[in-house]
Amino acid sequence: MQKTITAIVFAAFVLPAGASTLLFSTGSPDGKIGTLSMPAGPGSLETETADDFVLGQNALINGATFVGLLPSGASLSSIIDVEIELYHVFPVDSTNPPDGRVLTRVNSPSDNQFAAFDSGLGSLSFSASLLNPTFTVANSVVTGIHAMPNQFTGGEGAVTGEEVEFMITFMTPFLVGATDHDFFRPEVALSSGNFLWLSAPKPITSPGTPFQFPGGATTDLQSWIRNDGAGSLAPDWERIGTDVTHQGPFNATFSLSGDPIPEPSTMLLFGVGLLGLGAWGRKHVIKIKR
Repeated sequence: MQKTITAIVFAAFVLPAGASTLLFSTGSPDGKIGTLSMPAGPGSLETETADDFVLGQNALINGATFVGLLPSGASLSSIIDVEIELYHVFPVDSTNPPDGRVLTRVNSPSDNQFAAFDSGLGSLSFSASLLNPTFTVANSVVTGIHAMPNQFTGGEGAVTGEEVEFMITFMTPFLVGATDHDFFRPEVALSSGNFLWLSAPKPITSPGTPFQFPGGATTDLQSWIRNDGAGSLAPDWERIGTDVTHQGPFNATFSLSGDPIPEPSTMLLFGVGLLGLGAWGRKHVIKIKR
């Protein structure tokens, strides 16, 4: 979405730096589907895939990984830019009631992101490594993203490419609460061809980390997709498995790492942050425009 966001992230200076802890993971790619998640290009709309997470503990997120498919024979130098966005669960940050162009917005990402990080703007850094030069997914979704009643396409068939893992470092860590339920959305810009985000097992299995929501009230949601631009689905999203392919439902392959925050320090975290906000904010506010 074309939107300017001001993300005030004040917690980074509260805890001492240390080795990051794996906080959440959906596990390894399962080969079931790859879905487009990349910015607009010549003749193509921006397309976004998003999947949800719950940490079950307060934590500062300073890193992430995700795994996707590059075209066969592509060099890692063809990766131009990486962007991460975070979304609440609908209807937060959204127009409600929705416009009725999709089967449901229940448990979808919201209309608009609440935070964004972009390697081109210096708010994240990344590295990429080749895991497998030949990896095949049984199905894909690239352009078959339509409002109802044409939402079902069955997918666009098998794709073979290079399995690549992206390692992300957020230049300013951000706080996620124990009961926060959010969506993670990566985009990868390539000099040529499509980037497909790879699916992960649903339900989450080892080496993944199933949701640890206090009280067990929140369950793992499936991945969602939309395109954005003239004639696109946005601001709506639709379910990849339930709506588009009638397969799945799917998760997407990603992990989050950072520093857990012991419960007694949570109030200190907010207190110090609020006290320092006036003096600190002008220097450390991240303004991100997509």
